[in-house]
Amino acid sequence: MNDNRGIILFDGQCNLCNHSVHFILKRDHKQYFRFASLQSEVGQSLLELYQLPMTLNSVVFINKGIAYIESDAPIHICQHLKGLWKLLYVAKIIPTPLRNYCYRVIAKKRYQWWGKSTSCMLPTPDIKKRFLS
Repeated sequence: MNDNRGIILFDGQCNLCNHSVHFILKRDHKQYFRFASLQSEVGQSLLELYQLPMTLNSVVFINKGIAYIESDAPIHICQHLKGLWKLLYVAKIIPTPLRNYCYRVIAKKRYQWWGKSTSCMLPTPDIKKRFLS
């Protein structure tokens, strides 16, 4: 699993999370990211490995042995995307408690605002190889 690429763990039932994965796939021209749902066996194993709660309500970005959660995860993910998305790293100047508060509000309301997925996407073979589970 460790091939020096970032791993993104996401809520496989969350429409916002699934749209975010598609957004990242379109902008990850170097194919830096690998993906797994939090609910998958791989996702649960990685949560355990990084000593994160199995019921974590956050995207997780694992990069070079560090697991980023809550608002830190998308900020660090953006560093690896093509285009001006890298500039979102300046959000690090916002105090972490404030960033994480906003993140938690969105995480808590995500099903209400964007809904839950009732089926899995059918990825192309090129995209499927980027998923760990």
